[in-house]
Amino acid sequence: MIKTYLLIYFGAALLGTLIMPLFTRLARALRIIDSPGVRKVHQTPIPRIGGLPIVLAVFVSAIAAMLLDVVIGEAFRKVQVELVVLMAGSLWMFMVGFTDDIRNMRASVKLLCLVVASLALCASGARIQHISIGEWFTLDLGWAAWPVTLFWITGVTAGMNFIDGLDGLAGGIAAVVCGSIAVLAFWSGQVAMGVLMLALLGALTGFLFYNFHPAKVFMGDGGAMFIGFLIGGGSVVCQAKTAALVGIALPALALGVPLLDTFFTVIRRGVIERRSIFVAERGHLHHRLLDRGLRQQTVVFFLYGVTLVSAGVGVVTLVARSGWTLALLAGGLAFLVAVFGLVGGARLRETYQAVQRNRAIAHEAKTEKSLLEDAELRMREARSFEEWWQTVCGLADQLGFQSLALSLPDDGNGSNRLAWNSSVERLDDKHRRQVEVVLPMAIRDGNTVSQLRVSIEVNGRLEAGGRRAALLGRLIDEFPLPMSADIPDAIAPLAGTIPTASVGPARLVARGVGSNDVGQDVPPVRINQ
Repeated sequence: MIKTYLLIYFGAALLGTLIMPLFTRLARALRIIDSPGVRKVHQTPIPRIGGLPIVLAVFVSAIAAMLLDVVIGEAFRKVQVELVVLMAGSLWMFMVGFTDDIRNMRASVKLLCLVVASLALCASGARIQHISIGEWFTLDLGWAAWPVTLFWITGVTAGMNFIDGLDGLAGGIAAVVCGSIAVLAFWSGQVAMGVLMLALLGALTGFLFYNFHPAKVFMGDGGAMFIGFLIGGGSVVCQAKTAALVGIALPALALGVPLLDTFFTVIRRGVIERRSIFVAERGHLHHRLLDRGLRQQTVVFFLYGVTLVSAGVGVVTLVARSGWTLALLAGGLAFLVAVFGLVGGARLRETYQAVQRNRAIAHEAKTEKSLLEDAELRMREARSFEEWWQTVCGLADQLGFQSLALSLPDDGNGSNRLAWNSSVERLDDKHRRQVEVVLPMAIRDGNTVSQLRVSIEVNGRLEAGGRRAALLGRLIDEFPLPMSADIPDAIAPLAGTIPTASVGPARLVARGVGSNDVGQDVPPVRINQ
């Protein structure tokens, strides 16, 4: 059997090596290339069709072995459904990624395709249903087996895609992982899965001849998603047959670099930076190592070393006593987290501060939205310009505005201006920051144009001031100024009137009078709308 396994490995490696140049020329002819860019490391266009020779080498070698070798064929028939779905799902993910290589596909669509393939594998019976530590403890996941399996396969596939950023990096790490899972498969008597991993290992070996720096070809999204799904799904099939903790500990440690890079990337984008987790950037572990002045080859071999160490710890769990399995898993994870922490990829303190900040922002936004909704109710009952103005001033006061200045239509004697100032004591000039927003408005007759100048005291984030101004703008959009004919009659009662205690004094200011009342102490930040 050893000769058969060696033949599978070297056959896949040879086939991948021989056909790679053909597909590289085809990619250049069809312009399937990865052009240099701001977040890219390479400086010249590189074909990104390397995933296709990998797929062909894996399928040809694995299927030939299953058809020609009686023992392997019999092993395949025992898990035929799971392996067929796994291979079909990995081929499906290659097609999705390859489509993205040719013409950009939305990240959400790719994620949906990945979820569908993962669910299909779960339905075939390959699920993480039990995790046991020897005879001491067995955890039955029950209904949670589906989401746990889905999360695992999605994380592995995304991680392999994320780590594909330097010449030889993703291919080398994937090769180490394939070797680890092959060891697990043969150790647990899963010959068919071991053969599949050996075929993938051989195909990656052939690919790496052309992918080491300076790379002549990239695997592309097609290759990364194919490899990621095949590894993630294959590890699930192995664990499902063993149910032991080692079945998840070994692949988890071997995949530690891409998995943790994916986790910290999602945290950084979604929590710290508060933006879409699908938007690409230069913040991955390998980018941070490059930013420290290391060369590409140095970074790649460093991450190879980290993967080999963590995978080695995982392999030791195969022969360790049950009590040591959990300790080895914890130690391996601690090692990986320490590496990310030293490089600056973990950012644990920033994450904690960002969580606190985001909670405060969410609380503020919820409170302010509630105030807007109350103002909308009052505005629906407003029947005059005076009631309209009082509602606007009331919301401004509750949102912490400093002043409002409403330029009114010309009544024949010049332009009038109605102003409101907050009664709350202002910050001293040294610490005061203001955001000034000018909101152009059309009166309800559609012919007369007015404007509202808003001054907001900022004691913290500028974002908060802009959000409050947007809420006031939303109120005015929904409830425009009353008919211009009503305004002259409404002006006189407002002049010199003191509204309720919660709202500062409203007063009428003629042209040129009181023009220094709004935002003149410190030059404001102006946002024109």
